[in-house]
Amino acid sequence: MTDKIVVLCSCGGEEEASRIAQSLIEIRLAACVTILPRVHSIYRWQGAVERSEEFLLIIKSSRALFEKLRAEVARLHSYEVPEVLAMPVVDGASAYLQWMDQELG
Repeated sequence: MTDKIVVLCSCGGEEEASRIAQSLIEIRLAACVTILPRVHSIYRWQGAVERSEEFLLIIKSSRALFEKLRAEVARLHSYEVPEVLAMPVVDGASAYLQWMDQELG
């Protein structure tokens, strides 16, 4: 098991996704953020089933930075309850994990 995590975060639009990704990279809370365009989400919100087109951020970071990352997403995000889900990285290519260590604050 590594100390690395992958965080998922859906955004309502491309500009918001790009702004959040840029900030996380600039302040070194993420080593890399991949933006998947136009994902379709179906979920229940305030008692109604909703469908939306969103942009999904795949954020590569570390467990030690998660609380700061979560707070930064909450600060920048337009959703009342933004998705911020961290998943552990069990293992990975050693060169990539070392690169992440160099890029994270």
